[in-house]
Amino acid sequence: MSFSLLALCGRDHDRLRNHLLPADGLEAAAILLCTISGGARPGLFVRSIILVPYLECGVRERDALVWPGQKLAEAQAQAEDEGLAMILIHSHPGGMFQFSHIDDASDLRVLAAARDGWCGSHPATLGSAIMVPDGSIRARTFEEDGRFVAVEEVRVAGDEIKHISPNQSLSRQPMAFGDGMGTELRHRRACVVGVSGTGSIIAEQAARLGFGGLVLIDFDTVEDRNLNRILNSTLQDAALGSAKVDMFARAVRAYRPDIEVVSVKESILSRGAVLAAAGCDVIFSCVDSSEGRQVADLVAQAFLIPLVDMGVTIFTRQLADGGVAVADAVGRIDYVQPGASSLLSRCVYTPDTLRAEYLARVDPTAHAAEVAEGYIKGAPQEAPAVISLNMRAASEAMLEYLARSFPYRHEPASSFARSVFRLGDGDVERFGEASFPPDELGLTGAAAQEPLLGMPGLCEP
Repeated sequence: MSFSLLALCGRDHDRLRNHLLPADGLEAAAILLCTISGGARPGLFVRSIILVPYLECGVRERDALVWPGQKLAEAQAQAEDEGLAMILIHSHPGGMFQFSHIDDASDLRVLAAARDGWCGSHPATLGSAIMVPDGSIRARTFEEDGRFVAVEEVRVAGDEIKHISPNQSLSRQPMAFGDGMGTELRHRRACVVGVSGTGSIIAEQAARLGFGGLVLIDFDTVEDRNLNRILNSTLQDAALGSAKVDMFARAVRAYRPDIEVVSVKESILSRGAVLAAAGCDVIFSCVDSSEGRQVADLVAQAFLIPLVDMGVTIFTRQLADGGVAVADAVGRIDYVQPGASSLLSRCVYTPDTLRAEYLARVDPTAHAAEVAEGYIKGAPQEAPAVISLNMRAASEAMLEYLARSFPYRHEPASSFARSVFRLGDGDVERFGEASFPPDELGLTGAAAQEPLLGMPGLCEP
């Protein structure tokens, strides 16, 4: 089976780089145990890493390495028990970004022996990879007929977002805002969850920036009250009750006939929507609900996808004459990398808010007043004039993604895990990744293992 993708989180990439490229300048080794996911974009998702101790390698030279049999046996036993793929990775300290003849002979011998001794209940999925000093990784699988087949791309979702192909290492990444960035984005697919206020603006940016694929997820239809804040929506769409995703897809195709747009007229809480999002390279969460954010959070962790979540709120205060005035207008942008903190650990949603939304479904009148408040707390509005605020938040969110994919900022990306802007005083506050506790859900790299996302309601029918 050939694979389009090998995905890993930034923290695992850092661990590998620190171990595989030690100061002695000699080759080093590690083993990747990966969840296997099929579908339209078959991928290998790193679930765990076994670092091979330097002293256990029979030989470690600048251009040669001998794998220790005991470590290979331990890794293979774990892969067999847990239904995982096993990828052997070693370093090329000299920087050669291709497999050598020595690699071919060694991998053939070691991987053929592993396949011959395979005792798992699932077929063996085996492969090898190399890492060079700039952190670039090249991977391949070992087929049953003895051939090696290249993995099309390696994706790293960390403080920075890295897409590495066999023909383009990290040292050759394009400059931000140039033609090269647009060319690179044509190989990427963005998922927008919620195609309404901020979501329509995110989707518009993604299409015009040049993303090659766009997955739009929203169950709702266009109404008259949406027209002042959903880009591309028309009176005809409102009159017909057009699905938001279909309306937006039509608009995008009018100026980007080359783009692949997938419209998913379902809630993100559905299995179909989850699997559609799982095939993307970035998820933009543009929903108001805690349940929607939870699922986007879990998809990002399980499928090792960077996630950008955003929200806007207008706070009000009571005037002495009984009127209402704006106290502040606030926007929040969170960048979430798998394997680090999550929206849950950052308290963007909590068990209490999830429980409240469940109760609201059971007894809709119980939360009617809270839901009606929407954007403006303390002053319910049918059609709030918030497009300018939404545009600020959505632009900041897209720029956050671009800054991590095509670095241009002067400060480390790890300093921008969360940004909060307040229009009342013009303040912008930033929080680094170290400000938040790590995620403890244990789904990192789980991919499509059943039950999907650990949620029985998403099980395959």
